[in-house]
Amino acid sequence: MRVAVFEDNLMWSARLIQSLKALGHEPTLVTKVEEEWGNPEAAIVNLGSSTLQATVLVPQLHEIGAKVIGHAGHKEKDLLTLGAEAGCDTVATNSELTFKLQALLENLQWAQTK
Repeated sequence: MRVAVFEDNLMWSARLIQSLKALGHEPTLVTKVEEEWGNPEAAIVNLGSSTLQATVLVPQLHEIGAKVIGHAGHKEKDLLTLGAEAGCDTVATNSELTFKLQALLENLQWAQTK
């Protein structure tokens, strides 16, 4: 699956890119909205980013047909709520993204076939 990773935390982005590649996906790191996104089937958006605003980004991703996973820390309830309100198809904590990444992506694929 082609996955755009919208992340400006370099340590977190490296971990996500490595995990996605290991799972057989084709990740593209996007650190600024102005960068080329390609044609992703899915996107992972850091809800805590001050430069990648989910309220603007998620609708743009939906316009091109991408499913969106928004993520934030488990104690950042306001950010997780923001992700749901912004229209993320799935909202996950950082630990869920770390330990359940493949399942989260499979759920997005299943939702795409509906």
